[in-house]
Amino acid sequence: MNLRPATLADLDLLHHWDEQPHVIASDPNDDWHWEVELNRDLDWREQLIAEIEGRPIGFVQIINPAHEESHYWGNVTENLRAIDIWIGEEQDLGKGYGTKIMRLVIARCFANPTVMAVLVDPLASNSRAHRFYERLGFQLVEHRRFGEDDCDVYRLNRAD
Repeated sequence: MNLRPATLADLDLLHHWDEQPHVIASDPNDDWHWEVELNRDLDWREQLIAEIEGRPIGFVQIINPAHEESHYWGNVTENLRAIDIWIGEEQDLGKGYGTKIMRLVIARCFANPTVMAVLVDPLASNSRAHRFYERLGFQLVEHRRFGEDDCDVYRLNRAD
């Protein structure tokens, strides 16, 4: 498993993944504006493609929610990271790839000694995602509405 920066060369792939029913079901109301965002190099964000033996299988975004420009997470402390993740093709679900990706991403987040916790915000209706994050040690901290979406906020503390 490898994580590499997403680039404009991934544009068609990301648009394709955005059209997959399982991706839409997990993120129905967001437009990622790939044409713009893939060209932006921001110190508070990493956009990554997960690959197995050179084959792209998923996307990950890691942000510092205290610095993210839309203030999606509201007023949060400096010592957090927030993650978005999805597997692109349905046939790659249920094979443990998401777990491997998340372990790499969690390690990447906590490699910074100032990061004390990682946040995720799956849809409240996405019980499969809830079980996934709970197996990784995340704990439910609140139910919250983000824009049009009812979400459950999960947190993984460094100590955990």
